[in-house]
Amino acid sequence: MAKVLAEYREPVKETPVKFLLVPVSAVKRPPFQRDLSDLLVKRLFLSMEKLGYLHPIIVYREEPSSEEFFVIDGQHRLEAAKLLGVKELPALEIPKELALNIMEFNTEKPPNIREKAAQAYRLYREFLQQKPDLEELDLAFYVEEPSYITAGFVLEEIDKKFPAGAFETLLKKIDEFLSLPLPEAAEERRRRARALYEVGQVLNETYQKLGMTNALMKTELVRKAVQKAYGKRVRKIEDDYYTALEKVKKALRELAEEGVGEEDLL
Repeated sequence: MAKVLAEYREPVKETPVKFLLVPVSAVKRPPFQRDLSDLLVKRLFLSMEKLGYLHPIIVYREEPSSEEFFVIDGQHRLEAAKLLGVKELPALEIPKELALNIMEFNTEKPPNIREKAAQAYRLYREFLQQKPDLEELDLAFYVEEPSYITAGFVLEEIDKKFPAGAFETLLKKIDEFLSLPLPEAAEERRRRARALYEVGQVLNETYQKLGMTNALMKTELVRKAVQKAYGKRVRKIEDDYYTALEKVKKALRELAEEGVGEEDLL
């Protein structure tokens, strides 16, 4: 059973917070958490062996009376503590409604686009199941960028090897939250994901045709294709999502025909 050590209101929003000592066995990972990094768990394990456990995890409960907690910040610390045989951990308990802002709480390691996309997708599925009457636009409070949702649909439903990082900057210029109920929005996300995946296929073909071996060059190829389609100093793309992808796809094919080398991209 969890032990309440202190209760207070945090100083900015005056959200009620409880400082607890919780049994490790009572703490679970919610389904929309990002995947664990074995390397980070190992590093934290070694750090805790040397310094002890100093940073509370952040948890919430589905019901106030429940003895089961879900970790939203500190899942790697939790796993490292388990390896050390720790039975109880210090934790800050916040209200459930605040817990869905999960991306704002990940402090152990800044997530890359693949991790953000996977987490955005899982959070999306959770809202789709629990609150299907919401409009996707309402998720802007919980997900930093709509592009993470689209990339998540590609990675989770089409191809886990999709080079999402290469398209991050482009997607931020052309994707947006949808003013559609979540069931309809999910279908549009799948259409957007399929269109993005097809551009990714052309990117891979161009990369191979040019004989490139450094995966970082995929990002540079997309950057060059965007410049070819919209100019070198493009800050904003006025075309709609699908038109922009078609222009970038065409530009990638042209780069392949031109025989662009790595030195031309740097």
